[in-house]
Amino acid sequence: MALFDAKNFNGEVFGAYVDLGENLNRNELLKSGALVEKKEYAAMLPDQAGGNYIVVPIKARITGTPSNYDGKTDIGTESRKTYTHGRIVIGRSQGWTEKDFSTDVTGDDFLPATQEVAEFWDDVDQNTILATMKGVFAMTGAKNLEFVNAHTHDISENETDNKFGETTLNTAIQKALGDNKAKFSIAIMHSQVSTNLENLKILAYAKYTDSEGIQRDVTLGTINGRIVLIDDNMPVEVVDAVEESGTPGTDGYIAAQEGYVKYTTYVFGSGAIEYTDCGVKKPYSMSEDDKTNGGETTLWSRQRKVFSPYGISFKKPSFISPTDEQLADGKNWELANSNESGSPEYFPHKAIPIARIITRG
Repeated sequence: MALFDAKNFNGEVFGAYVDLGENLNRNELLKSGALVEKKEYAAMLPDQAGGNYIVVPIKARITGTPSNYDGKTDIGTESRKTYTHGRIVIGRSQGWTEKDFSTDVTGDDFLPATQEVAEFWDDVDQNTILATMKGVFAMTGAKNLEFVNAHTHDISENETDNKFGETTLNTAIQKALGDNKAKFSIAIMHSQVSTNLENLKILAYAKYTDSEGIQRDVTLGTINGRIVLIDDNMPVEVVDAVEESGTPGTDGYIAAQEGYVKYTTYVFGSGAIEYTDCGVKKPYSMSEDDKTNGGETTLWSRQRKVFSPYGISFKKPSFISPTDEQLADGKNWELANSNESGSPEYFPHKAIPIARIITRG
C-alpha cells in the first residue's frame, strides 16, 4: 500500500508520526520552560462564547497589613483581586496537491512526508509567536507602556555602544524584572548577532568528550548562563541612510547619517508563553480528484492552537481566528487586569518574563 493511498489513509496515525517530527527550536523552547503546555484550557472552549476565545482568571497575590495581636485589637482582613486573562484560538489550515501523473512518470510520491509536515507547522507556530510578540510590544496605554518600556532594552540609537555586548543581556533582564531576573532562561537571536558574540568570545558553547576522547563543542550556546537559540527569522529592520540637509545651527538642519540594520533579540523565562492545542475534527485528511489534470491527490491539514503570553490578555475580538497581522496589532493586546470600572488593577509587569533587546548587531 502506498503511504498516501487516500482510500487507506489513516489521519490519526499520520498525525502521530507528525507529532514525532523533531524541531530543535520548539524542543529547546520546551526544555527551557519558556513554552509550557496548558491542556486543560481546551476543555473550556465549548463552554465559552463561540468556542474561539477563553477567559481565564489569574489570582493576584494576597496583600494586607498585619494587625497588632495584643488581645484587644480586631484582626483586619483583605480580599485579593482577580485579573482577567483573555486567550484567542488561532486556526490555520493548508493543503498540498500533486498530480498523479507526476508519480507515473517518475516513480516518486511528491506529497509531503510526515517530517516535512511537522517542520511546516513548527514554522507556522514560530511565525504566530513572532507576530504575537510584535503585537505585545506595540501595546499602547499608560499601564501597557510600563511593560513595553521596562521590558525593552534598545541601544541601537547609541552613537558608540550599539551592538550586543558582554553586559547587554544582563542589563536588559535586570531592567525588566529587577531582582527576579533569574526567571529568564533563553534568548533567541539572529545569526548576525550571535556571530558577533562568537567573534568576541562572549557566546560560550558547552563541551563534551566523545568516545575517542576528543573534546568537542555542543552546538547550543549560552550567554550569561542563558541558552541561546540562533534563528534568522528574528525581526530585522533596515534603517536607510539620511543625507545632510539645511543649514548647520538652524532648526531645519538634519545631519547626515549612514544606514544601518536593527536586530531584535527576544528573551524568555519560565512559563513566558502558555500554549494549548485545541484540536480539530480532522487534523489530517486526504482527497482524490480523478478528473482534474488526469487525476490529483491532496493532503489536507488543519490546526487550532492558543499561544498566550502569561499576564498579557488578548482583548475580546470581533473575529473568529486572528491573522498574523491582527496578532501583530498592539490594539488587540493589554495587560491582564481586574476589569473594574474607574481604576482597574493591572497584572504586575515584573512578573512577566518576556523582554526584547534591539541592537545593531
